[in-house]
Amino acid sequence: MRPGSTVFVGGFGMAGMPVMLIDALIRHGADELTVISNNAGNGDTGLAALLAAGRVRKVVCSFPRQSDSWVFDGLYRSGRVELEVVPQGTLAERMRAAGAGIAAFYCPTGVGTLLAQGKETRVINGRECILEMPLGADVALIGAHRADRVGNLVYRKTARNFGPVMAAAATTTIVQVNEVVETGALDPEAVVTPGIYVDHVVDLSTAHTTTQEPSV
Repeated sequence: MRPGSTVFVGGFGMAGMPVMLIDALIRHGADELTVISNNAGNGDTGLAALLAAGRVRKVVCSFPRQSDSWVFDGLYRSGRVELEVVPQGTLAERMRAAGAGIAAFYCPTGVGTLLAQGKETRVINGRECILEMPLGADVALIGAHRADRVGNLVYRKTARNFGPVMAAAATTTIVQVNEVVETGALDPEAVVTPGIYVDHVVDLSTAHTTTQEPSV
């Protein structure tokens, strides 16, 4: 992680948010970060704590304001953080496009609003659409339920949210999990994120950091 990095932060609110990894990022000290997440922090922990530490230059998200987003609200209103709002479905698809190597895609969401300003438009099957660009990151910080020793991941219910597309779209993916099991112990049909997308796993049960073996 370097100053100025672009960072995916998983989670839908606090569901699936990698709080331990965010705390480690705060201790690390990198600043001027661009953070891409579903929302702009809750309360005073997790992403909100990273914002409060003054490490974030820009937030790209779908829901910047909710009842407990006072940290972001204060920073934005005082001009200390930039904001780019992206509709939730478009946000997920832009990340998926980056992971899949798709150069760009057309989407009708946002047509006729401020979100369309400055973007190329095209009429497809009689419907006006906006050209949207892929959204990648230098590092993804995500949470999962279990991992095996080559980095295959399974998630727990709604904590899955943006984790799979973020892992695929980031140059480096770091995951916190509740448990690391031996390779082969996970049901292959339950694996959502293959280990090829995962670089580092932090086991919360031991707080031990493991670099995965290369998948071949």
